[in-house]
Amino acid sequence: MIRELILKNRSYRRFDEQEELSLENIKQWIDLARMGASGRNGQTLKYQIVLSEEKRNKVFETLAWAGYLSDWDGPIAGERPTAYVIMLNDEKLGKNYFSDDGIAVQNLLLGAVEQGYGGCILRAFKEKELREVLQIASDYKIIQVVALGKPVEEVVLEEMKNGDIKYWRDENQIHHVPKRKLEDLILGNL
Repeated sequence: MIRELILKNRSYRRFDEQEELSLENIKQWIDLARMGASGRNGQTLKYQIVLSEEKRNKVFETLAWAGYLSDWDGPIAGERPTAYVIMLNDEKLGKNYFSDDGIAVQNLLLGAVEQGYGGCILRAFKEKELREVLQIASDYKIIQVVALGKPVEEVVLEEMKNGDIKYWRDENQIHHVPKRKLEDLILGNL
């Protein structure tokens, strides 16, 4: 079951905007995020939830969506996320969040996928503008934005060819993601 969830947990960038997300769903997923391991058990991560259409539109304008798809400006109206979770580090509690952000966001997204939703982790954003839109205090570091919704795109994993890591879309808008072979990742067995 965990393998199936992990394989379904892709970076989805197009969503059904008619399929609203509830605050309760998102709180459940953040609860999964908080239950993960935390370096020195610091638990410095905090979350801001964005559900209103007005705020979502403002957040959307601060984001960069897919570096390898240079001719694509992000999802069109009707295919945009129906929620965002902004992951923050509470700098008053500690400046080093170790790898907590990766553990937490994976837990959050696995919870979303289990319920038929999906998301995309975005670390490319206009920080000043995002901070202003959401009125984020200066003692919180913005780590990442997690776009959430009901995916409307198909993502296919495939074997990497010639060391090319770039994802791409075909003529049917199927999103292809090359992956390295397992045997290329294991350096030895002592």
